[in-house]
Amino acid sequence: MTQSHNNPNLLEETDLGTFIAQASTTDKWEVLPYSAPILPIHAALLRTGKVFFFCGSGNDPSQLNTPYDSVVWNVNEGTFTRQKAPLDSNNQPIDIFCAGQSFRPDGGLLVAGGTLRYDPFYGSPSALIFDPIGEKWFKILPMNNGRWYPTLVTLGSGRVFAISGPDKDGKLNRQPEIYSYFFSNGWNAFPITRPYPAYANLFLLDSGKLFYSGAQMGGNNGVAPTILTLPETFTESITEQVVPGLQDPAFGNQATSVLLPPAQDQKVMIIGGGRAGTATNRVNIVDLKATNPTYVAAKPLNYARMHLSAVLLPDRTVFVCNGSKMDEDTKQSMLPAEIYDPATDTWTVVAKQNVPRVYHSVALLLPDGRVVTAGGNPDRRINELRLEIYSPAYMSRSRPIIQSAPDVLTYGQQFTIQTPQAGNIKWVSLIKPMATTHSCDTEQRLVDVRINFRNSTSLNVTLATNRNIAVPGWYMLFISDNNGTPSVATWTRIS
Repeated sequence: MTQSHNNPNLLEETDLGTFIAQASTTDKWEVLPYSAPILPIHAALLRTGKVFFFCGSGNDPSQLNTPYDSVVWNVNEGTFTRQKAPLDSNNQPIDIFCAGQSFRPDGGLLVAGGTLRYDPFYGSPSALIFDPIGEKWFKILPMNNGRWYPTLVTLGSGRVFAISGPDKDGKLNRQPEIYSYFFSNGWNAFPITRPYPAYANLFLLDSGKLFYSGAQMGGNNGVAPTILTLPETFTESITEQVVPGLQDPAFGNQATSVLLPPAQDQKVMIIGGGRAGTATNRVNIVDLKATNPTYVAAKPLNYARMHLSAVLLPDRTVFVCNGSKMDEDTKQSMLPAEIYDPATDTWTVVAKQNVPRVYHSVALLLPDGRVVTAGGNPDRRINELRLEIYSPAYMSRSRPIIQSAPDVLTYGQQFTIQTPQAGNIKWVSLIKPMATTHSCDTEQRLVDVRINFRNSTSLNVTLATNRNIAVPGWYMLFISDNNGTPSVATWTRIS
């Protein structure tokens, strides 16, 4: 099933005062002719271009510690391969339902936490890495305590920070910790902090500090948006700076947030969310480069929604889909998607989804510029397995082509991109692949790559020098022309 949205011909005024007609563009949704074999509660784009779904027991207590709970989807071929979960010390499959995830610099996906028991939920201390090349799980040293609904974020050093979530006894885990493979090969914990909420939306800042945006799963535990400064040693406490100004702070439940493109601007946007089952269309933005950062109101969504997903597109806009204006009610689902343009502070309603998606739904960017949407779990054992792909309007236009670019980059490196459209390229962008669940994604960011000069067939560009802006790891490299139309991405690794 395909749903299209047509934009009529537009007239554009040129510098000469004349008008030229712009070709019609079409965006569309397409429900795929096959479904996912598991509920895609967690989704990540692997550096192979394949999509990784996992769900553990999938919000079904009768499936606790199920042996088959993850699949790799070859989008181009429409095929899935299954993976066995590693076994715990009791030879039971580790249940990674509602874990946290973040990419390591080598492209492996670190997954920590999960479910020890249901109702009440106890968090698992298990930690795993999924290898995107061998497409296999392997165990690493467990965390110091359990975490359910935790947040993981990769730091500029390549280490991975974990915070929040109920522990192995069902009590809130207030002791953040860091995993390091290179330095100590394990987890080191900081002193306890304030009770950060489940799936707290965290962003790595250019200073190396972290920002909690105010979006989370459940209540905010009384914690306002905060900048966290990590100390040099694990004997010292994390220091905190509250960021004021967030409108309707109690509506952060199942909100989402993004680091607006480009990452160098250091602006975070919080979008939607809900309270007591009712959604808001609130949108706020904070400039974290300001001396005293404060949230300010931005143009609100056209449709209030919680359980929503937000995806950074390579044309430097923000695509929003999924969600409902009333908790897990698919009859109240917001099917029209919306796109935010940071340059104009405007939302544009685009084509409607065919499949309503609420709790436990995901969306992520593919290397060709399309967006995959999957999942939805309005109640236990009611699983939405249909897959749908959104093609933005730029997919129907003539697109620039990357003929060659380096496979590996170093910080501050000057390098060449070969393209026959070199004279018409506006942006060079690196986009970190998404790893998302529960409206939370700490991974995605769009890094601007400065264009130094060009000729008719190539661009000379320079990568940022700051590891906290461009976190080490794998990225999709896009070029976009003067109309904002992006290329298909090539993969490159920053080390």
